[in-house]
Amino acid sequence: MPLEPLLVVVLGPTGSGKTALSLALAQRFAGEIVNCDSVAMVREFEIGTAKPSVAEQKLVPHHLFDFVEPTDYMTAGEYARRARETLAEIKARAKLPIVVGGTGLYLRALLDGLFSGPQRVEGLRDRLRQRIQQRGSQHLHAMLRRLDAGAAENIHANDGAKLIRAIEVCLATRGKMTEMWKQGSEPLKGFHILRIGLNPKRSALYERLNLRALHMFDMGLVQETQTLLGKYGAAALPLNALGYKQAARLLRGEMDRDAAIQATQQAHRNYAKRQMTWFRREPDVIWLEGFGDELKIQRAAVSLVTAMASSKSGPRIADGNSVPQAE
Repeated sequence: MPLEPLLVVVLGPTGSGKTALSLALAQRFAGEIVNCDSVAMVREFEIGTAKPSVAEQKLVPHHLFDFVEPTDYMTAGEYARRARETLAEIKARAKLPIVVGGTGLYLRALLDGLFSGPQRVEGLRDRLRQRIQQRGSQHLHAMLRRLDAGAAENIHANDGAKLIRAIEVCLATRGKMTEMWKQGSEPLKGFHILRIGLNPKRSALYERLNLRALHMFDMGLVQETQTLLGKYGAAALPLNALGYKQAARLLRGEMDRDAAIQATQQAHRNYAKRQMTWFRREPDVIWLEGFGDELKIQRAAVSLVTAMASSKSGPRIADGNSVPQAE
């Protein structure tokens, strides 16, 4: 019986250098990158998402970026189905699939499976979107807390899309979403999974996140947000995402530029902390103490992939390539 091919997962908090590490591994091992960041899936959301640049995406094949309309929402279950199809295609090409991103629920859905939830109820979704527009996503978070306190604990109060789905599931099934998470899940099969986690020092990570938030505003985040609001209004749920939410408040006159930047920096730091809390519960993660654009971290990751590929019947390893230099 043939051994399973290798699947590499690069996980970690926002700003930890997952993109840089995934590119280094993909170039070294003839790999293809599969996105696992919910906002990076959405078209027209660019500056606030820290997607790989056009130049970076030309270096190796990238999948599941920019394929969701701004007014649509990709559930974790739908993402898992699409991602598993993509992994099967990469496997058929005898390439190394590299899943990278920071949306923990989507990653869990892909690797461990989720319950087969009810179909969307568009009328209910429309009413919940109106509630967000009128009273804010915190109102939905309080509603979900009454329906399913466990789900509310795992979904941020600003994440309108996930709140809508969780409430929809609870109302449609007359049960708790957290209980259904435990039922009917089907783990990913056909791969030997190597999970590589990035865990830089918190002070250094926070410094990077502060600079990233400032850079987003300097690069035109407010103008991009204004354009998206003009086109889609509250129907574009990613406008509640980090950076966009604060830029929208600036545009409404609720805070000045400095306050919006500081709020964005704090939101990124809080998000990174929540991500690490989630990812520490992931099984079998090999943690690397640094950023993904550091040469020593890239070398350590290459060694892990090489060792795993040599012990398993994984995809062909491209010979003669060195680890790209950290920029």
